[in-house]
Amino acid sequence: MPFDCRHRQRFGPDACLSGCPAAPPVFETVRVQRQDDLPPSGPHLVDIAVLDMHHGWPNLGHDAIVQAMQNALCDISGPLRKAGIGFRAISYDIRRGGQVIPEPPGGRHVLYVGTGGPGHLDPRMNDGSTEGSQGINEDPSWEPRLFGLFDAIRASDTAALLAVCHTFGVMCRWLGIADAVLRGPEKGGKSTGVVENILTAEAISHPWFSRFSEVLPDGRRLFALDNRLYDLVPAGPLPAGVTAISYEALGKGGPAGDALTMMEVARDEAGIMPRVFGVNHHPEIVNRARLLVTLEKQFERGDVTREWYEERKKTLTEPVADEWGDRLIHLTSSYTFMAPLRFHLYKLARLRGEALNRPLGIDEAMLPLTYTIRGVGTN
Repeated sequence: MPFDCRHRQRFGPDACLSGCPAAPPVFETVRVQRQDDLPPSGPHLVDIAVLDMHHGWPNLGHDAIVQAMQNALCDISGPLRKAGIGFRAISYDIRRGGQVIPEPPGGRHVLYVGTGGPGHLDPRMNDGSTEGSQGINEDPSWEPRLFGLFDAIRASDTAALLAVCHTFGVMCRWLGIADAVLRGPEKGGKSTGVVENILTAEAISHPWFSRFSEVLPDGRRLFALDNRLYDLVPAGPLPAGVTAISYEALGKGGPAGDALTMMEVARDEAGIMPRVFGVNHHPEIVNRARLLVTLEKQFERGDVTREWYEERKKTLTEPVADEWGDRLIHLTSSYTFMAPLRFHLYKLARLRGEALNRPLGIDEAMLPLTYTIRGVGTN
């Protein structure tokens, strides 16, 4: 279980049921649908904004993202408890309900994490019946306000945004760099399961993704878990400041296609780790055995349809050629989401400790961040 915390690795998968080291006050989650749901902030609480783009649809991704945060914080729970510092994931229901948008950086939030979700990337196209809307009917008034938040995050020197799948597509709309194209029969329709992407030349020379390239068998091809209806096809050359990190591969072992699958918009102040970054796959869905249990419980409770259940189960149980291939999926998740997430969480912990004059004695650049072919490494 390469993305579990050290506590679960040491004591087994049931250890957290009796006492998780990252339980409150170290880590907790709050759901926000209306402004009145927003809890008060405090100097001893670090609030992370989760941009929930699921529009109320059943999913595994949201909980997997929150789980990844909890696992990362579990590994520094000792210093956090000693310093009296806690983290809170505030999950904002962006696309429905009260359509509350998190406040811009400079106050409560510094780190924002966007989820996947159903429907067209343009909310105006989601009328509940148009092909590709997946039954979603939404008010698009949230979009310009979210674009304003993205502008503020990009302009900040310290704020970070990590985005997967639907949020990646929304970012492409925000930047005006790519069109959402429904995948037709010529591409096999919806892309699900294990797919290949290909790193760009810019990625291979990137201070972070070059490390990813160095541990890939051929330095370019990566395995990823996919579940998407739309390709994001650039309308032309990407503007200055936006870097293409990968494109789709047209089939296993095939050439690069026209769909953009990873991009970087800003880098941290040290010039190494992505600060505003998005991917069009699902790197949060990595501990497949653990997520299968969650999926089975959702189906047993009647929370999801059989069709939805069967599609997700197929993705989670799709065999990889061998153990090496499964490790390559873990490697992709590590470099494209888990390690950047841990880096920014640990940085926030260090900075909050320093601000309160309660140093935690941790360094985000030195702590183990990445999964390697042989296990866990610092990289």
